[in-house]
Amino acid sequence: MAEQRLQRVLAAHGVASRRKAEQLILAGRVTVDGVVVRQLGTKVDPERQEIRVDGKLLRPEPRRYIMLHKPVGYITTTADEHGRKTVLDLVKVPERVVPVGRLDRDSSGLLLLTNDGDLIYRITHPRYELEKEYEVLVDGFPPPEVEEALRRGVPVDGRPVQIRRLEAVRTEPEGTVYRVVIHEGRNRIIRRVFERVGYPVLRLHRVRIGPLWLGNLAPGQWRDLTPEELAALRRAVGLSETAAGAESKEREQYRGRTVQLRGRDRRSGRIGQKYRRR
Repeated sequence: MAEQRLQRVLAAHGVASRRKAEQLILAGRVTVDGVVVRQLGTKVDPERQEIRVDGKLLRPEPRRYIMLHKPVGYITTTADEHGRKTVLDLVKVPERVVPVGRLDRDSSGLLLLTNDGDLIYRITHPRYELEKEYEVLVDGFPPPEVEEALRRGVPVDGRPVQIRRLEAVRTEPEGTVYRVVIHEGRNRIIRRVFERVGYPVLRLHRVRIGPLWLGNLAPGQWRDLTPEELAALRRAVGLSETAAGAESKEREQYRGRTVQLRGRDRRSGRIGQKYRRR
């Protein structure tokens, strides 16, 4: 195997995202053949060299790609110092998967978890502009001029938020339900932008990430992505089949795999379920 950058190797082995892997290296927590490496960009051969993180030998780990319907009340993190429920309390697998991006505690919907660091980086980095779609209930009934201001871009922290699509789909007694498509990943960005125009969010539910739809997955349930879903997601963030290279065999392992749901199994659904108005 050709030499690769150390942070890329760590990400590819599911240790952390590439950005977090860089932090591990700079902190002196990574050794190569017994020597602490702090230089970013150091090239290594993982098949010939002994790589350890915090003293633990780096071993290849099967890739896992999971779709979860996150319920309200769960924290999008791997652990919580206050003892609150996390999404990993719902997803029990032997691989060390981590959430991709975040949904805040009061939000629900589609959340991805994986141990593929390269894919995490591309899904979360704004450069790749992967769309996320939400169903958002706001407090009240914004007039057309407020909706137009949202479409033009409302500044948050001195930077305008670009909403790619804003569509009122129905009204409820509490307010208006919008379909919102955005590619930004700033913390609580949708809640913050609606607060700026005077209409706080009462309910936020993510229904889509790129080509992946939540579909009829019930709250708290999870399943593995199908090979077709994984391929579509990789294409959406610019990871071609040829770039996948060594991962092609791993994708084949997903063919015919029974989709796991909490308490029962069933075969996977389609990628492109259409948005339905209620």
